[in-house]
Amino acid sequence: MEIQIAPTGGNQSALTRHMRLRSATALVIANMIGAGIFTTTGFQAADLRHPLFIFVLWVIGGTLALLGALCYAELGAMMPRAGAEYVYLRETYGPAAGFMSAFVSLVAGFSAPIAAALKSFVIYLAHFSPFLADDPTVGGVVAVIDLIAVGLVWLLVAIHLRAVRSGTGFNDFITAFKVGGIVLIILAAASIGRGDASNLITVSPSFQELSRTDTLAAFGTSLIFVMFCFSGWNAAAYVASEMEHPQRDLPRALLLGTATVLLLYLGLNAVYFYGASVDQLAGQVEVGLVASRSLFGPTGVSMVTIVLCASILASASAMTLVGPRVYYALGKDFKPFAFLARTRKTGAPAVALLIQGIVTSVIILSGRVDQIQQYAGFTLTLFASLAVSCVIVLRLRSPELERPFRAWGYPISPILFLIVSGWIMFWAFQGRPVESVLSLLTVLVGGIIFAVFVRRGSSDTR
Repeated sequence: MEIQIAPTGGNQSALTRHMRLRSATALVIANMIGAGIFTTTGFQAADLRHPLFIFVLWVIGGTLALLGALCYAELGAMMPRAGAEYVYLRETYGPAAGFMSAFVSLVAGFSAPIAAALKSFVIYLAHFSPFLADDPTVGGVVAVIDLIAVGLVWLLVAIHLRAVRSGTGFNDFITAFKVGGIVLIILAAASIGRGDASNLITVSPSFQELSRTDTLAAFGTSLIFVMFCFSGWNAAAYVASEMEHPQRDLPRALLLGTATVLLLYLGLNAVYFYGASVDQLAGQVEVGLVASRSLFGPTGVSMVTIVLCASILASASAMTLVGPRVYYALGKDFKPFAFLARTRKTGAPAVALLIQGIVTSVIILSGRVDQIQQYAGFTLTLFASLAVSCVIVLRLRSPELERPFRAWGYPISPILFLIVSGWIMFWAFQGRPVESVLSLLTVLVGGIIFAVFVRRGSSDTR
């Protein structure tokens, strides 16, 4: 199946096919390994207070991501176009669903995770600067940390406004650096780290105070954090139109990247709990530094911080690259938003990049890291579930369509993904109602914008 998208008017050039399996896999890894894995374990420790439960969380999250990757691989091979779930929802449920997906991608899907990543990046940089550690403000209003994070947003925008090949090359390099660095951290902790293996199984005394309902709510809330960390498993699907052989390489990139990240996440969490107890990690944003201080001492902390900062920056860079491809696809389809499809001669979707930069900057100034992560995680889980449901709907409605890749374990794989995702969102709503309501309001705003700008007198989708 191939979706034909008519070109929009104006001086616009198409996205070019330049990406191979290595770069697509690196994009998945870079999107996934960001601020989340270096910050959320502390939030999970505060909620659950049980190391083994936290490891179970990561296994469930990784399994769910692999199931989702299988489903996206089928959809992406069928529809190798820029936009991922925007394209899948548009073709399955109609233009309104696709539009709301693209709007949510702009606000919660990419801008919010980039904001969380860059705020976390600056927080980790505070290890080298007591000035940042004191969290000073400008005029008593805007934290200097936020201003630096906003500056980094625009540095990344500038990088990706250049030729798409240079942006991809930058992403490949920094991804290789961070994967190598994380592997070295895990090996160093196992060989020379001064940790305590009993931390891996020692439960906080306060765990007994949790009721069964409290535990389920904490589990659901913590799984949202975990799914936020795994949210980049579908990254390669967004750039399918820029892959040289998308029908062959897209499924490979999704599955290889997701499996690699699952192993690295489990290794990093083992390092955290080897270096610190669940109570020492509880509520901490810089869990990597808390653990590495006892494992490696001051010099080791500095080396670990460099790796963590590079990892977070790589994630923000990858999301800065991927996100505008969704808005580009929307601009190709909807006349009122055709400006989003404008590209530079270099191939970069310039207007989409700039708008994403503006939204990201606003989010950075609007909330804490954990609030941003929870808000984004709930929304991403919701729309990933809708996209996975497309596999079932299209199998039933259009069984004759060509499917170069078929999701393994169908129909169990998509059904299991939907059941677990629904369970996560239910309990996350119980534990974090404010962030969850804001997520649903974001979807509602997307629907209102669609009704106003598309349905009311300008509904000529392209």
